Amino acid sequence: MSTKARKLQLRAAIKMKLHDLAEDLPGKSTEIEEVAEQASAVFAELDRARRELAAMKKLL
Repeated sequence: MSTKARKLQLRAAIKMKLHDLAEDLPGKSTEIEEVAEQASAVFAELDRARRELAAMKKLL
């Protein structure tokens, strides 16, 4: 489970893509919503994995 959380953390680097798009405004404004949705999904999955990992650690 901790491996899954680490992999998700790496995917969470998508926030940098949002930062890059913000620097290119207004030219790339159409892409922001799509990337924001992707980032939101990744962070939600990361949060779930972290909660599962914490629950598993409590059981040990």
